[in-house]
Amino acid sequence: MTFDDLPDEALVRLNQLLYPVGPVPVARSTWWAGVRDGRFPEPVRLGPRTTAWRVGDIRKLLHGGVQ
Repeated sequence: MTFDDLPDEALVRLNQLLYPVGPVPVARSTWWAGVRDGRFPEPVRLGPRTTAWRVGDIRKLLHGGVQ
């Protein structure tokens, strides 16, 4: 299953999101800096050390609008 096959409500982890596996071509440190700055979507906390992002939020980001 690819990123494009997932529903908007699906959650993806960071390793599924960033290049070379995922659709977002930035490094992990750049991603987290963008989350802090508000350029990238906020994560969903699944546990004390587990975060994920909504596929719908990532699609909005990739098509030009953040959150």
